[in-house]
Amino acid sequence: MNMLTRTKAAISLLMLATLLFSLGGCAAPRAPVPQVVESPVERPVVATVVVEKVVEAPAAAPYAGSGEVLAKLPPAAERMIIQRASLELVVRDTAESMEAIKDLVRELGGYVAGSNAWREGDWLRAYLTLRVPAENLEQALDQLKALAVKVQRESLSGEDVTEQYTDLDARLRNLEATEKELLALLTEVREKPNATAEDILDVHRRLTEIRGEIEQVKGRMQYLEQMTALATIEVELVPDPLAQPVVEPGWAPLRTLMEASRALVRSLKTVVDILIWFVVVWLPILIIIAIPIVLLVLLIRWLVRRGRARRKAEVKAAGGEDKGDR
Repeated sequence: MNMLTRTKAAISLLMLATLLFSLGGCAAPRAPVPQVVESPVERPVVATVVVEKVVEAPAAAPYAGSGEVLAKLPPAAERMIIQRASLELVVRDTAESMEAIKDLVRELGGYVAGSNAWREGDWLRAYLTLRVPAENLEQALDQLKALAVKVQRESLSGEDVTEQYTDLDARLRNLEATEKELLALLTEVREKPNATAEDILDVHRRLTEIRGEIEQVKGRMQYLEQMTALATIEVELVPDPLAQPVVEPGWAPLRTLMEASRALVRSLKTVVDILIWFVVVWLPILIIIAIPIVLLVLLIRWLVRRGRARRKAEVKAAGGEDKGDR
């Protein structure tokens, strides 16, 4: 019994040792569990950083300027309008009115863009194109009409170019952004060790096209700015026939006689010139053409006469033979 008891005790101790060893082996893998738990906690932190970068990216988007352009749209009272006016004024003295209009435009801060004067018979007429600041347009029209005896015609028109100018501004922003990107791309291509001349020329060619478009847009915008800043006034001056005297002070019968004499001399000169041309040019040509014609006519007449004389001689010779036979 003692041996059996000892064997059982030994087996029990062996089983206990095995159990303890198993428990120790199972406990060892559980030790790193905190590390496994910590790694999932760190992943959301990385995801948070990525989300922050994505949120910051739209701030540099090229279309962010569109909102700024739309925000700069002027209100209805400040819209860009090209103003044009046209006047036909009846005046007493056209020359004096032209000088008064030039002085008036200079006082208003404008200038005369074009001037044309001509005579229709004894009447002097004129046509002027004026440019005055847009804010002084109404004042300029009132002062111009004050110079006239009567306003024959008046018209006023305006062209709203606000939307066109805004579109050009947005296009300019996009072109300038594209130019910056091409400049960066050109620098990058030049720094590449395996870059070829053709690659650099392609980028440079596209950059040149973009710069040309930028200059065109800027020129168009500058033109619209100038046209809206200055209004255009077209003025036609017509003399007032009622303001003219019945007999003009400058009438001179002797001058009329002199002008008639000059006209007669010019007419006689024309006739003499025609005769000279005829004698010097056309007459020799006609003589050269007529000589062979006259010679041909004379030859034909001589041949006809000779034929007639021959026939008469034959008739006479035939008549004499008949009488001798009898």
